[in-house]
Amino acid sequence: MSNIIGSHWRTDRPTEGLADPQLPTAPLAVRTFLPDGYEPRYPYPLLVLFHPHGGNEEQALRLVPKMSRRNFVAISIRGPELLGVREDGELAFGWGSGDTYADLITDCLVKTVEQTRRHVHVHSERIFLVGVCEGATAAYRSAFTLGNQIGGLAVLNGTMPRPKPGCPLFHFDALRQMPVMIGHGIANAVIPCSAASRDQRLLYTAGANVRMNTYPTTHRIHEHMLRDVNRWIISQINAETDRLVKVK
Repeated sequence: MSNIIGSHWRTDRPTEGLADPQLPTAPLAVRTFLPDGYEPRYPYPLLVLFHPHGGNEEQALRLVPKMSRRNFVAISIRGPELLGVREDGELAFGWGSGDTYADLITDCLVKTVEQTRRHVHVHSERIFLVGVCEGATAAYRSAFTLGNQIGGLAVLNGTMPRPKPGCPLFHFDALRQMPVMIGHGIANAVIPCSAASRDQRLLYTAGANVRMNTYPTTHRIHEHMLRDVNRWIISQINAETDRLVKVK
């Protein structure tokens, strides 16, 4: 698997908002969000979104302006499993069961980040995965595979994958000091809050820098979750900057 860190970026000013990126080799469909006032010489944090079960890449990308219209470039990946047509007429997709598509999803993520960096300027060490509801499981799998190649992981109303008998879910080196934010609804009947608390304890034991917030909601995404993802990512960037200043 190739490394997601590249060295090329586009220096003109693409149009802000939703876009269909020129990513001819990405194995899954992808959509992109470019921030208002895009500055081509500023290295933006990059969010990679994983939509809920039965959703699609555009649905997840609509959450980004509710986090911030100016702070991030974002890409949203379509799940590999076609589930049918939703009531609103849009196609519905999922992430498959178990780790059936795990390699495909991670390969798509890597290729998409590489190609995105050829079109817009994003910081190679500020790549954050954001898993929404059932998409969190796919985000966890990719984070466990990529380890320190990503800047952090945020999961909203989701849960970790379950390991196969006799197979470790992750290697401890991949999680050591990884920033993780868990946001979960206290009345979530689909994925109980106790499951998220269990994930928090396991991640903490593995050495991740994990934080969990609860919200007055069910399986629906609360607006304060999105606000807190923005604040959490900015806090990670500020902490990184402070460490670099101290080293100098």
